[in-house]
Amino acid sequence: MRNLYRLALSAYIGLIILTLLWEGWLAPAPHFPPGFWLTLKSIPLLMPLFGLLHGKSYTYAWASMLILVYFVEGLVLAVSHRQEPFALHGVLPYALLEILLSTIFFFSAVFYVRQAHRLG
Repeated sequence: MRNLYRLALSAYIGLIILTLLWEGWLAPAPHFPPGFWLTLKSIPLLMPLFGLLHGKSYTYAWASMLILVYFVEGLVLAVSHRQEPFALHGVLPYALLEILLSTIFFFSAVFYVRQAHRLG
């Protein structure tokens, strides 16, 4: 159970860091004021952080639903930018990483909550 907690928390914090770097410096969205997407994407991720850090299974349960928004965003961006070259200043590598991190968090959080309720 401790490994699932660590894996989920690592993926979640990785997604926060990815969002900050992606929208802040690496490949910010054009045609929007600076920091618009950074704020819009990072604030929802910060809301459950306290409960996740303290291992609250209820927070893991609802954060696993929140993370699906980031999975879908990564999927849409990956499909819409699939023809662009794979470069660090492009959207594609960050969209694929967002898909990976959100998938890891989702499954590890679901199994963590399942085990917590089983022991519970």
